[in-house]
Amino acid sequence: MNICAKLRIILFILFSAVLSQFSMGQKTGHQIIVHIPEMKDTTCFLANYYGDKQYIVDTVRSDRNGTAVFNGKKMLPGGIYLFVFPDKHYFEMIVDREQYFTIETSWSDPIRDMKVKDSRDNQLFYDYLRTAIELQRKSLKWDDSLKVAKTKEDSSNLREQTKKNEEELMAYREKYLSDYPETFLAKVFKSMPEPEIPKETPTLPNGKKDSLFAYHYFKDHFLDNIDFQDSRLLRTPILGSKLKKYIQDITPQIPDSIDKAADLVVAKAKGDSEVFKYVVWWITYTYETSKIMGLDAVFVHMVENYYIPGQAYWMDSASLSKITDRARKIAPNLIGSTAPEIALKDSIGNWEILSKVPAKFTILVFWDPDCSHCQKEIPKLKHVTDSLKKNGSDLKVYAIDIEVEESKWKKFIRDNKLGDWINVNDAQHLSNFRQLYDIYSTPVIYILDEKKVIRAKRISVEQIPELLDRLGKGKI
Repeated sequence: MNICAKLRIILFILFSAVLSQFSMGQKTGHQIIVHIPEMKDTTCFLANYYGDKQYIVDTVRSDRNGTAVFNGKKMLPGGIYLFVFPDKHYFEMIVDREQYFTIETSWSDPIRDMKVKDSRDNQLFYDYLRTAIELQRKSLKWDDSLKVAKTKEDSSNLREQTKKNEEELMAYREKYLSDYPETFLAKVFKSMPEPEIPKETPTLPNGKKDSLFAYHYFKDHFLDNIDFQDSRLLRTPILGSKLKKYIQDITPQIPDSIDKAADLVVAKAKGDSEVFKYVVWWITYTYETSKIMGLDAVFVHMVENYYIPGQAYWMDSASLSKITDRARKIAPNLIGSTAPEIALKDSIGNWEILSKVPAKFTILVFWDPDCSHCQKEIPKLKHVTDSLKKNGSDLKVYAIDIEVEESKWKKFIRDNKLGDWINVNDAQHLSNFRQLYDIYSTPVIYILDEKKVIRAKRISVEQIPELLDRLGKGKI
């Protein structure tokens, strides 16, 4: 055997040995052992954060020594997880690169008594938590003292002590970021602070200080430290709460403003499929289910811009069809849209065209004489509109009977003295008002202005006077 051949054999053996050692060091799956002596033969849970909620990941029963073992063949997605006691109190832990580790602690004070084996990340995490809890305990004590402070000097000293605590905790985080920048906890710390507004307020061209500078600066920089490319942040309390605050609290709750904010966040999230999915889903669901009139426009915006174009990769065809159909039913009747035209015959056979109704405000109501709720609400609507007219309101009621039994319809009109309304029905099925106005129950009430623009929808009878008053004064 020549020298080259021998050398190749030796190199192969050395490479195989290194590879073998490397493989032995790389464990697959996860095993988290929690030992709490007081927790004998008890059901306990492993949970994680996801967005603004918490979900159970695994359930086990501890043995007679108080040891619970959570294990599996797959690695857990990185994030902050929770060990949940049977009485639902819990402590947090970091699950990231180290997924084979042991925690030993007590039931009564799990953070103070925490001992960690084989997880440097968690050792550092609990060191931080112990410091944070101790500083918080001192601050709470000083807050109690502040309530009974007798002099301004005492109050000032106590506030100063609280401020020093906050600064000490902030300094701890800053040092951690410097010492352990590669850890997941460092990324969590970096994501936590809110923008610090510059002390100097810019001057506008007219020489006045920009009174909106602080708001715009805060809003423009609120998401700067959030890494939307890291799905681990989904499994912390950070990303979900920041998203919620940015969209619902910082952004004015006006459809156009929310749409712009939503598009900005979605664009930031496009680099990570899981974060993108959560952001798109959360904004869509939040405004699909919103109780605030008019904000369903945001739901329509999300569906039209992300679901219909095929970006919602997690949706099956049936689910996609359902959400698309829902948006298409809402889109024609959004607040601010011109009311879709309706032309139907009244109770004596004359055509009545909605857009031709001569009134400053039109109350558009869809009802059914057989509907028990309508039987209560329509007489109330009659009373309210009569009172408004007596007080000078220029309004008319365009009332659409959604059923086709003319005898019941006409009898209800006579019995409830609705003759001064524009009463129409669709006995010949000439109109698709159910789709255009999203009618799936009755009664449904809309308010239209003089130009037949939808100004309010799906309102109660009781809301009509106030809404008309505010509309008349230009307040909405």
